[in-house]
Amino acid sequence: MNYLEFQFHLLPLQPTSDILVAELSEIGFESFVEHEHGLTAYCTEDDFDKSQFEDLFIFSSDNFKITWSSKLVAQQNWNAAWEKSFDPIKVGDDCIVRAPFHEKEGVTYDLVIEPKMSFGTGHHETTHMMLSHILDNDFQGKKVLDMGCGTGVLAILAEKRGAIELEAIDIDNWCYQNSIENSQRNNCKKIKVFEGDSSLLKNRKYDIILANINRNILLEDIPHYVNSLNAKGTLFLSGFYLSDLDTISAKCESVGLQFEKNLENNNWVAAKYVF
Repeated sequence: MNYLEFQFHLLPLQPTSDILVAELSEIGFESFVEHEHGLTAYCTEDDFDKSQFEDLFIFSSDNFKITWSSKLVAQQNWNAAWEKSFDPIKVGDDCIVRAPFHEKEGVTYDLVIEPKMSFGTGHHETTHMMLSHILDNDFQGKKVLDMGCGTGVLAILAEKRGAIELEAIDIDNWCYQNSIENSQRNNCKKIKVFEGDSSLLKNRKYDIILANINRNILLEDIPHYVNSLNAKGTLFLSGFYLSDLDTISAKCESVGLQFEKNLENNNWVAAKYVF
């Protein structure tokens, strides 16, 4: 499988980068690296739709100046590309997300993630905030779902925080494979990874569901999440902007969930709801 690599030069960098990531995520782009002058984004050659790309709203806005170039990249070159841009990420005082080629640090939660092409390394605000939620909440003895698992990093930290049964689901085969590899790399024994979407949730029940995806998929799938939550279960959602919080919360409340709190970073939100 080949990928398209897009190099975007952005003025101003923020909030242009965040808005562009959100829009590209909706049309099949899978991974993003922000740098000093802009953004690098990746999409499989098969998933790229030129007309959808050219019709992105941000390109027509006078508030942003965006230029880009693209090139075809073979899948086997991903690790080398990521090693040039992937730095360790610290979450809280005692959690590090690092790649295998980084030195081990003396923290309680040392998460080793091979970046490859999966979204969810801790660099993006949404993943970072979801990791923060896991650190701040009780996962001891819980049954947990990581929906749209990407690298599997949320499930991995949840197991290290005491979850006793975990399932991770992603619709993308690359993410599915990467989550299996990362679970093994972190010596996780309780994570089962599945390839698919919310249709897999039928007859499954969890104490905690983590879903870091995007606004539209969340709105569509929130009822499925609720059907899979045990009584007094908790739902953590991210992948949307602060401006979308009321819409997301209204959908949650319509199916019996109660908003409890949210974290915010650069206009991105990670919210907690209880059933």
